[in-house]
Amino acid sequence: MKFETMQSSVMSGGLGDIFWDIAPLIAYSPGFDLGCNLYVANPTDVEKEYALMAKLTRDTTTISEEAIPVFGYTWFKVDPGDFVTLKGALRFTESNADLTLSLIERETGEVTDAVATRLLAPTTSALPPTWPGAPGTGETGTDWSSMLSMMMPMLAFVMLGMVMVSAVKPRKEKEKLPSGREA
Repeated sequence: MKFETMQSSVMSGGLGDIFWDIAPLIAYSPGFDLGCNLYVANPTDVEKEYALMAKLTRDTTTISEEAIPVFGYTWFKVDPGDFVTLKGALRFTESNADLTLSLIERETGEVTDAVATRLLAPTTSALPPTWPGAPGTGETGTDWSSMLSMMMPMLAFVMLGMVMVSAVKPRKEKEKLPSGREA
């Protein structure tokens, strides 16, 4: 077998590379966090500044496009020949769309590399249909009144049990103190 040195890929950028741990196709429910690890590499011999731009598209229509802040800033630095790992989450209000995360190099202002995934709406919900706050239920919180009405009978039995135990339990007599001392 003969091994050769791997040549630069068409998908990598000469001024920077970006990778992530998201599959090219995933089930995504709108409104939920999409956790990911991003890896940004600087293959050059000088320090570079980069920005991340997220773009959500459906067919040829752009649904949203926004800069992704890193530690609260639009631009972040990567040392020459080094890479950084960025842990975070993305959240969108749409599904059945393509998500592209582009790496922009500051000096040229050009997209040097990008990663993409298709966000497909799940065919079934991860939550039961009657779960409070589940998509499509129209509820945003828990109905505590119905929960309390279910708990009241159990609470009554617990209280009755406590009263019965204290009634049956033998009482300890007060210890008499030596004469001349009052309790």
